[in-house]
Amino acid sequence: MSASTRILGIDPGSQVTGYGLIDVGKKGNTVKLVHSGEVKTSGEHTDRLRQIFDQIFQVVKEYSPDEVSVERVFVHRNADSALKLGQARAAALCSTFESDLPIFEYAARQIKKAVVGRGGADKTQVQHMVKLVLSMRDKPKSDEADALAAALCHAHARSTRSLLDQAAVNL
Repeated sequence: MSASTRILGIDPGSQVTGYGLIDVGKKGNTVKLVHSGEVKTSGEHTDRLRQIFDQIFQVVKEYSPDEVSVERVFVHRNADSALKLGQARAAALCSTFESDLPIFEYAARQIKKAVVGRGGADKTQVQHMVKLVLSMRDKPKSDEADALAAALCHAHARSTRSLLDQAAVNL
């Protein structure tokens, strides 16, 4: 059994998709930044989807995550924007299917609350807390920070689930 679990966090976007990988200790008490970045796309929408798919596929291939955490899509006022965001999210998630990774979804407010302590936190607060929690030298870019926050949220959630499972066994 591995000493840690590698989590890939994804913050989908049709123009910029953030991603971040963290290693979480077996008991959930340690967390370490592995790699993070952004997929910046260009061209027609279908070209953008292909770029997201290809680049996240390469990240999965290179870093071999164990689990995926992604922000749940929320309803936009603009239906076209919501559709494009959903397609970008699908392209990113489909790129993980070959590795048969479990996928966990979290609402944006849930992710912010897990990392900042407040569901209504703004992007600069998320960037600041991600930098502190992961001992990063520089502040991560906004989409990169959101992806790392999704991974950190999942790390917290899986730790809590593990404690609850242990408590149920001991009943």
